[in-house]
Amino acid sequence: QVQLVESVGGLVQAGGSLRLSCAASGRTFSSYCMGWFRQAPGKEREFVAAISRSGGSTYNEDSVKGRFTISRDNAKNTVYLQMNTMKPEDTAIYYCAASNVYISTWYGDFGSWGQGTQVTVSS
Repeated sequence: QVQLVESVGGLVQAGGSLRLSCAASGRTFSSYCMGWFRQAPGKEREFVAAISRSGGSTYNEDSVKGRFTISRDNAKNTVYLQMNTMKPEDTAIYYCAASNVYISTWYGDFGSWGQGTQVTVSS
């Protein structure tokens, strides 16, 4: 298991930017695929982005392509989510998660989760 702690989210205006980070401790960070998921009020948790162990492969959910970028720094045991051109529909609790598979977009593959951080985008 790996322990994950997300940075504090925040309130941003539509069109603005925010970067989330997630620090990992425990087993070797570079052995995990890392992902970001989000859950809006009244909706199910949904996939946002994922990055492979080395960072060589990334996946993004269609609604965030071209706006959000996932990256990782294995030397710092940290994964990031850079969010640009944000929209009110991006408002959600954002979770980072770790998986033992090479890369995945399915929440069921992720066995370790952070506590979540609130991101609110105002119109």
